[in-house]
Amino acid sequence: MNKKEKFNAFRGSLVIPGGRVGVLLVHSLGGNPVELRFVAQGIARLGHTVYCPLVPGLGGGTDTSGLSSWQDWYSALEQAHDELKAHCDVVIVGGLSAGSMLALRLARERAKDVDGLLLFAPTIWPNGWAIPMHFIFFKLVYHKWVASLMRLQQRAPYGIKDERIRKFVIDSFKSEGRPLEDLFGRGGGLVWEFKALARDVRRRLGEITQHACVFHPRFDDQSDLSNAFKLQRKLGGTVEVTVLDDSYHMVTLDRQRSLVVDRTVEFVQRLTRGIEEKAAVSRLVKGSGVAE
Repeated sequence: MNKKEKFNAFRGSLVIPGGRVGVLLVHSLGGNPVELRFVAQGIARLGHTVYCPLVPGLGGGTDTSGLSSWQDWYSALEQAHDELKAHCDVVIVGGLSAGSMLALRLARERAKDVDGLLLFAPTIWPNGWAIPMHFIFFKLVYHKWVASLMRLQQRAPYGIKDERIRKFVIDSFKSEGRPLEDLFGRGGGLVWEFKALARDVRRRLGEITQHACVFHPRFDDQSDLSNAFKLQRKLGGTVEVTVLDDSYHMVTLDRQRSLVVDRTVEFVQRLTRGIEEKAAVSRLVKGSGVAE
């Protein structure tokens, strides 16, 4: 991709121009692309194009009306994918936490245009050890208007095990003049929409056949390790799982972020090399006139 070419990116998105291999990364529920900066920069050093869109409605502070739906989030991701696909021949899609559900749905619906998956602390349902016990009753809420009357608050350690990093994130947020409620609070309507999205994805996991690379903490405070194991069992393609022993939920920011970046880069290199080799064999077979 020519660095002079511009993405029609959503405001607040992260775009790193590069070559014809593109990586599309989706932030968490109520999060933003900054969560994925370390991973994005690591991939970009390979010369690839990286796009981390701020998804309207999914991103923190982008759904002030409370009217956005998971279909709106997915539609925005499709637009971002179209944008990246216009510049790239190969596209790998990834997501952090709730963003992984959008990535999986895109891989299912656009199977021919998604070449691989990167899933960071994938969350089918928030069930980590820091999630309040009464949260389980949220599953009994069947109407969004009822859910919208609720306000769900995260508890310490807020997905970050390293106290220094946690303090830095909180201080950075405060410096922007935004209340911490925006960072650690989640409207019930937002969570209800995520529940509906996860249900849609969970029902058809076997149809997702792309090679997937999963990172999940053993002691995830927000999303239990069982989320990753369920994907390992149910997804239709090859699934590689790295279990982290010194991180909490925000694996792309926490203590083992360097390990996450290194193994992500290795996976992307291996995946793209395999795609290139397969394409070379295909060209050779066609050139020889031998039927595949």
